Amino acid sequence: MKPKVFIDGEAGTTGLQIAQRLKGRSDLDLVSIDEAKRKDPDARAAIMNKCDAVILCLPDDAARLAVSLVENPNTVIIDASTAHRTSAGWVYGFPEMDKGQRAAIAASARISNPGCYPTGFIALVRPLVIAGIIPADWPVSVNAVSGYSGGGKPMIAEFEERQTEDNYRIYALAQAHKHPPEMKKHTGLSHVPLFMPAVGRFAQGMIIEVPLPLWALKTKAKRKDVHKVLESAYASERFVKVAGLAEADAVKTLGAEACNDTNRLDLFVFGSDDQARLVARLDNLGKGASGAAVQNLNIALGLDESAGLTA
Repeated sequence: MKPKVFIDGEAGTTGLQIAQRLKGRSDLDLVSIDEAKRKDPDARAAIMNKCDAVILCLPDDAARLAVSLVENPNTVIIDASTAHRTSAGWVYGFPEMDKGQRAAIAASARISNPGCYPTGFIALVRPLVIAGIIPADWPVSVNAVSGYSGGGKPMIAEFEERQTEDNYRIYALAQAHKHPPEMKKHTGLSHVPLFMPAVGRFAQGMIIEVPLPLWALKTKAKRKDVHKVLESAYASERFVKVAGLAEADAVKTLGAEACNDTNRLDLFVFGSDDQARLVARLDNLGKGASGAAVQNLNIALGLDESAGLTA
């Protein structure tokens, strides 16, 4: 019997993209709820407890409530909200993060989908902290820009209906964003990074940058050392691509949209032996949200990890 999957919050931006990736799959059954009962807790609970997996595409509080409705211990929950990304008992759904992460995801019934910005940040920083190139107590900063779809339906309407004339704007100015604790926990840093996000007038795609003053590091690591660590960390990965140094040197400008509609995460080490610019590029709705959820679903259900996904 094929596993049954329910998306709670299918009408949202992430939910729609997940459904798109799952529809037409012959290895699972995508279950839907009657539109009139979409907000009925009893109806939702009945469906969730009968399914093999549930993907939550809800605001944080609604996600916590949804989890409380699931009593079936065999129902796998993949939460795309920020509610459980640093919670005990939840496995972080970034399969490429660690050699044992896939096995942990496969064995868990509670999987927290990573945030889009943290996905790129963790991919760049975690291997370098583990290797000792970046000290755990280093004052790390991260600059990033995302397409406006990352803000959900309200921001999409704001940009597409010309409710704003902004082409680029920064936000989270008070350093109270939800992502830094997630970034800290899953990189091994001692302090939260200085997070400087922005949104641009493009729908999908994002770039995450971590400046690294190599001259200031006690390890005296060079650019090639940084690249070697990242290349080794993701050498066998299908969805994470580390550009070679020669390839990076040939890049004059870098756009944010090249990974759109894929589950790919591109990593670059630009710069020199004195100063490096670590850059991650991904689709904020792909590897940064819906693609990651589908990848985690495939692993959790024992299906082909790449099913429904494009590298």
